[in-house]
Amino acid sequence: MSPLSALLVTINSLLRKFSKCEIADSIKGLGTLRAICTATAERCDFQLSGGDQPHDSLGYRESCAGFHHQNAGQSYGNMEASSDSPYRGTLEELDGFCMEGKVKEAVEVLELLVKLHISVDLPRYLQLMRQCAEAKSLEEAKIVHRHVLHHLSPLTVSTYNRILEMYFECGSVDEAINMFDNMPERNLTTWDTMITQLTKNGFAEDSIDLFTQFKKLGLKPDGQMFIAVFSACSMLGDLDEGMLHFESMRKDYGIGPSMAHFASVVDMIGSIGHLDEAFEFIEKMPIEPSADVWESLMNFCRVHGNTELGDRCAELVELLDPSRLNEKSKPGLLPVKPSDSDLKLASKSLLEGRSRVHSYRAGDTSHPENDQLYALLRGMKPQMKEAGYIPETKFVLHDIDQESKEDALLAHSERLAVAEALLSTPARSPIRVIKNLRACGDCHTALKIISKLVGRELIIRDAKRFHHFKDGLCSCRDYW
Repeated sequence: MSPLSALLVTINSLLRKFSKCEIADSIKGLGTLRAICTATAERCDFQLSGGDQPHDSLGYRESCAGFHHQNAGQSYGNMEASSDSPYRGTLEELDGFCMEGKVKEAVEVLELLVKLHISVDLPRYLQLMRQCAEAKSLEEAKIVHRHVLHHLSPLTVSTYNRILEMYFECGSVDEAINMFDNMPERNLTTWDTMITQLTKNGFAEDSIDLFTQFKKLGLKPDGQMFIAVFSACSMLGDLDEGMLHFESMRKDYGIGPSMAHFASVVDMIGSIGHLDEAFEFIEKMPIEPSADVWESLMNFCRVHGNTELGDRCAELVELLDPSRLNEKSKPGLLPVKPSDSDLKLASKSLLEGRSRVHSYRAGDTSHPENDQLYALLRGMKPQMKEAGYIPETKFVLHDIDQESKEDALLAHSERLAVAEALLSTPARSPIRVIKNLRACGDCHTALKIISKLVGRELIIRDAKRFHHFKDGLCSCRDYW
């Protein structure tokens, strides 16, 4: 046997016996052979340092490449993960973080899996998208999107729709619109998502424009789309157009209104303050109004000060579903003293910044930067008042003096979160806050003014919708 043939037999034996990294160490002493191995390469190439390559060297490249893929998620992958990362880099680890709602950790494991060439299937990517949407984690959502495009293309329209919804749920309207514009294919769900979510994010005019474009293409809307349209008309205060769409739904598209449609129309009429018209609309409904419908009108009566009609609606709600008044509708709507169970729902806001999430509660004094946050908010009060801010102390239910009520407003969770962001995030970058309850009217006014004073966009997600505060205005047009 020639020396060259003997060398090739030795290499073949090593390939069968050891992992790729062990091969590199074992042949280091052979002067005629140089091994080129990288942790992220698609294959491992062997080259002779002198003389001609053997005629079957390609066969060895293919063999080594197959060996690499076969063991990427086993011994080699675990060695790499343990040395460079706190995670093991397994699919089970990814599943565990997703189940626990740990989005940042799950995405870090995803990136490790990609480096180790361990494929991630579509259901796992969809689960990651859900987690990003629930946590409103935009940066992690972008990473998931990038990997989905790179590793699962071509994507189905259904997958594109999930990505579209993920961006909207993260409050990134620009990313969602860019996604929609570049989709190779759209279906009814795509348009439903766009029209509904644009309204939900406060871009009512864009929602109506898109609905008009949809109809011009000769496409037929469904019932869900009309609910979003009614909500958009409500935000715009355009009752006439809203009622035209309600009539068109039946006459032009043969869609019989459901209870959800009637409730949306009542919401549209009542939000504008036409309470008697809303009551008349309910009385003429061809089906028996539900508790939802009466509760919607009751709420608007409270907002617009028509206590007599509001009490009448409350009686009907109590008749249809007594639990609503006891558990849902009374706090904040009726003049009752908060119970211990109500206090457990204290306002809480989450601030996303530097890949970390900070939690704030109303009146929070637990943070190290507590003094700085309150000092910043108090320091802004003179500028805010010059810009037209008048504290609405009616949103403070405690029986305290006027000055104490103004201080109590400063301690609302979303303001503490915004103050922290102003101190700790880069200038001119957007500030994202998630709030578990609905923002009060005073905070809504204050955040509009703050956005103009500091020159920052404030993206606040409360229990009702997204609010994009910019240059002293809110995308909801003060309908929240």
